[in-house]
Amino acid sequence: MARYTGPKDKISRRHGVAIFGPSKALDRRPYGPGQHGPRSGRKKMSDYAIALAEKQKLRYQYGVLERQFRRTFAEAQRRKGVTGEILLQLLESRLDNVVYRLGLGNTRDAARQLVGHGHVRVNGKRVDVPSYQVQPNDTIGIRDNARSKQLALRALDLTQAVVIPVWMSFDKDKLSGLFHRTPSKEEIAPIVNEQLIVELYSR
Repeated sequence: MARYTGPKDKISRRHGVAIFGPSKALDRRPYGPGQHGPRSGRKKMSDYAIALAEKQKLRYQYGVLERQFRRTFAEAQRRKGVTGEILLQLLESRLDNVVYRLGLGNTRDAARQLVGHGHVRVNGKRVDVPSYQVQPNDTIGIRDNARSKQLALRALDLTQAVVIPVWMSFDKDKLSGLFHRTPSKEEIAPIVNEQLIVELYSR
């Protein structure tokens, strides 16, 4: 279950956006990390550097390493439709992300761990693969044991203010959610220009 484990505030400051969630570091130091950070905003970036930064932001946001990201992009290319939007939909439909969106993890890393440790069921079957693609009308629930329920309830206490996306619904009493449909690009509201990522991989 490979994932990025390095400094997160540094990455957020480098890209100027809170990639991993709210970050006080951006409020205190709204410029790039390192000795020349305060002057980094004046440096003119090439088109390639801008596109690469967009890809990196999307990778870090969803917690996907480069090889897996390339596989996801290749799958998006194979499908009919707009590649950039399909890429966003595939990332948004990952099981770890769906668990995060339902409030069963206060971060995507926490949701990924919940999945990886086998606490999550899809349509009644245990699934411990964070990259599992959730399909429309799939039911996502928590295993029926004390430890799994305890972890889920603890997460829900931390995410009480989280608004469940319109393409999902969640029953807190049953600790069960429903993935109604795949969201549109507008509903996902990406923090990146996905078209630049498509152009980057098409070079």
